[in-house]
Amino acid sequence: MPKRKEEKKEKETEKKTEKRKLSEKDFEDRVLTMAEKGMTSEKIGEALRREGIHPMEHGKISRILKKRGAYVIPDVKNAEEKLARIEAHRGKNMQDKRAMRERERIFSLLRKQKGYHKTA
Repeated sequence: MPKRKEEKKEKETEKKTEKRKLSEKDFEDRVLTMAEKGMTSEKIGEALRREGIHPMEHGKISRILKKRGAYVIPDVKNAEEKLARIEAHRGKNMQDKRAMRERERIFSLLRKQKGYHKTA
C-alpha cells in the first residue's frame, strides 16, 4: 500500500515541474495553430495547461485571437454546433417530438446570443 502513495506523490511532483516557458511569439504561434484547428479560446487554454504552459504568463488568449482576426465567440460556436447535431438527428427521426422542441430551444438561444454579441 505505501508504494502506491509514493508513486502518486512522485507523479504529482513531476506534473508540477513540467511547466515550460515560451517566448511571446512562440506562444502566439501556438495559439493561432490551435485556433486554425477549430478550437475556441476556452479549449486552447485547457490544452495549453495540460502541456504545462500557463496562459496567464503571456496574456489573454482571446485578445491574441482578436488581434489576428481569428476570434470566435465560444457561446455562439457551441450553440451552432449543437443546433447542427440536433438538426441532423431530426432529419433521421422525424417523429421525435423532444428533438423538435430542443431544436426550437437551441435556435432561440442562438438568436439571443447573436443579438447579445451583435454578430451576423
